[in-house]
Amino acid sequence: MCYRISGAANVAVRLETQTMMTKHMEQEITDELDALIEVLPPPLQKALHEMDGEDELLEVVLDLGRLPEARFIDHEAALSSSEVTEEYIEYVASRIGRFGDDNRAGIERTLHRISAIRNREDGIVGLTCRVGRAVYGTIDVIRDIVESGKSIVLLGRPGVGKTTMLREVARVLAEKKRVVIVDTSNEIGGDGDIPHPAVGKARRMQVKTPTMQHAVMIEAVENHMPEVIVIDEIGTELEAAAARTIAERGVQLVGTAHGNSLDNLMMNPTLADLIGGIQSVTLSDEEARRRRTRKSILERKAPPSFDVVVEIQDWERLVVHHDVAEAVDAILEGRLIPPEIRYRDEAGEIHVEQMTFPAVEEERTFLPSRETVQRRRPLAVYPYGISQHRLQQAAKGLKVPITVVDDLAQAEAVFTLKNYYRKRPQRISDAERKGISVYVLRNNTITQMESCLADIFGVQVDVDPLALAVEETQRAIEKIMAGARSVELSPQNSYIRRYQHQMARQADLYSRSRGKEPRRRVRIYPQKEI
Repeated sequence: MCYRISGAANVAVRLETQTMMTKHMEQEITDELDALIEVLPPPLQKALHEMDGEDELLEVVLDLGRLPEARFIDHEAALSSSEVTEEYIEYVASRIGRFGDDNRAGIERTLHRISAIRNREDGIVGLTCRVGRAVYGTIDVIRDIVESGKSIVLLGRPGVGKTTMLREVARVLAEKKRVVIVDTSNEIGGDGDIPHPAVGKARRMQVKTPTMQHAVMIEAVENHMPEVIVIDEIGTELEAAAARTIAERGVQLVGTAHGNSLDNLMMNPTLADLIGGIQSVTLSDEEARRRRTRKSILERKAPPSFDVVVEIQDWERLVVHHDVAEAVDAILEGRLIPPEIRYRDEAGEIHVEQMTFPAVEEERTFLPSRETVQRRRPLAVYPYGISQHRLQQAAKGLKVPITVVDDLAQAEAVFTLKNYYRKRPQRISDAERKGISVYVLRNNTITQMESCLADIFGVQVDVDPLALAVEETQRAIEKIMAGARSVELSPQNSYIRRYQHQMARQADLYSRSRGKEPRRRVRIYPQKEI
């Protein structure tokens, strides 16, 4: 499948304001910064007090043999002209809580986190002392979603405020519901046995070791009858499976996961189950014609564990996908469902806007159609990041006329790969600005190029089962390399299975055939799983 991204006039994105809440929202911030500063060596304490902008301090970094450093929102500053010594590190380590298996410790009854870097002998050679802040009012921008009872996953880069927002969600929901926090590193409720006041009435279950987080999630549901489970940093398959179990029991789940956006989550083989999982499906010839697509497609495997995805772009701006199932299906089908944009302006007013696209964008997914007008004049193609030789082979195989050009000004179309398009290099931006159609391929294969050219010229493509199987196997190998434990391929005949086994061996992976004919299929594993 390829996607056509039209030129500048067609890719413009417009924001339409649906709702504006003019109420001025005040945020109250509690950071207990003195408690963190007091565990630092006296010279560093003095240096910090003499600096301006303590309220913007993010963390203090102490690395053995380097200058101690304070990191603020928009700059970094050295705290001393002397290098950090073992005595400095020991001074801090002796005044904080015990380090856990995840090399994190805290200061009792505060939200501060101290993380250790160790050498091969398990000695501490570096400390990151991160300021923990309770920000009351931070969820006002999504309060209606939080109180709707829907399960929510928060995404965003490190340091953007996911845990801060999660802590406030727990406090607000605990005013009316039974809330249990599964606190793996004591980041949500703070260090010590008594939770920080920032979580309100929510109960807190600590986790002995990070590898047991999934078990404590299930224990919380089975033993304490919560209406809401709050969990930070869902990052393993076991935790994703536990999240699905919780969702199926009717408990509202609010958590954070690794990833900046919904696209990131879909491409993560470990966490894709949170949004329903993605599988490759082989359609019958009749179904492929009815859908006007290829025989091998990607589909969502199951209902999502979370109803809503909130992407935290920065402290004051969010992107909301209200229906995860619909959003994932649309992405897999090449359609666009505009998300909702929410942000707080400088005056404290909260705005809710709908991102919309011009109506012509309905043609974004450019799929084969019987009604497609056949084109027979040569097409000037500018290939960006794809093989020119394969492109010419694909055109020759379909017997369609193309001309490969190396000057963007002469091009009628640009062919590129998905990973290049997402980075928006200058050439792609120039093409869109000039109104040149950009075609985005999933991977750099002749099959993909043939499919895209067939769409453009309106010709039928004879489906090559081996080519489709090779493409599916290559995707499976990429997933294994990215960390998946195993990937099962579609059923194939014995000849194609042998070819798939050969591809796995060439990638230094293991594979086995499973099942009985005609459903016998190949499963690929990393070496360590065998």
